[in-house]
Amino acid sequence: MRMNEGVEWALHSCVNMTWLDPEEAVTAKRLAAFYELPAAYLNKQLQSLVKAGILTSISGPRGGFRLAKRPDQITLLDIVTAIEGREDAFRCESILRKGPGGKPEVDYRAHCEVSMTMREAELAWRRDLAGKTIADIAATVARKYPEAPDGTRARFAALRG
Repeated sequence: MRMNEGVEWALHSCVNMTWLDPEEAVTAKRLAAFYELPAAYLNKQLQSLVKAGILTSISGPRGGFRLAKRPDQITLLDIVTAIEGREDAFRCESILRKGPGGKPEVDYRAHCEVSMTMREAELAWRRDLAGKTIADIAATVARKYPEAPDGTRARFAALRG
């Protein structure tokens, strides 16, 4: 399974916002400039986060984006789902139905070992992402790289002007 690059961009943007003043709105242009990303494409990802209730969008000259919830209330799964959608990564097409001994009346999604194993694996990674928050990531980064929060604030300040 391959996730859209927008997931990575959205995750980093949300982590960076944890270190800013909660009342500060950051434009898509500034967020994109932070990592030299295309602003229009990042804006699309940020709008998906707004639609999911993860970010708030503020209009006007001091507008931009900011976290809509506390970082400890935003799971990594929330962000992945906002960008990728809720659809399962693996979709059983019940091809066993057409194979030798296949039965049209059997729901192979519930009886096929391949389907059940893939579903179990997907549930495991979803559970793991649901158990980790943006606050967890930000805390780990700050512990491993104590300069990161101040460096992030300084970079955003430099991108203002």
